[in-house]
Amino acid sequence: MAFGSHVPTVGVGDLASGDFLLDVREDEEWQAGHAAGALHIPMSEFVSRYGELTEAAPQDGKVNVICRVGGRSAQVAMYLVQQGIDAVNVDGGMQSWEAAGRPVVDDKGQPGVVI
Repeated sequence: MAFGSHVPTVGVGDLASGDFLLDVREDEEWQAGHAAGALHIPMSEFVSRYGELTEAAPQDGKVNVICRVGGRSAQVAMYLVQQGIDAVNVDGGMQSWEAAGRPVVDDKGQPGVVI
């Protein structure tokens, strides 16, 4: 599936520790390992839980959307851009996050893994 060049992206290395991160992976992926502090709304539930994002996201900040490798997050980022939200897809997803040595925790706050 091609998303074209219209989806704004950001590299993992360009993210600062306090940047807002939205993880759209499914529950089992999240439980195994995610970025600490990320907001979790699975893509399969995103439309019905959209209000959770608008309440949690910074008013004038960017929403960095992440999934496992970047496909699902690209779709969500494009949807958010269409809604007028400053959103970008995290290039390479959680696989790039983990490969870059960024911390990954499980649902209990212990060291996690990306599945």
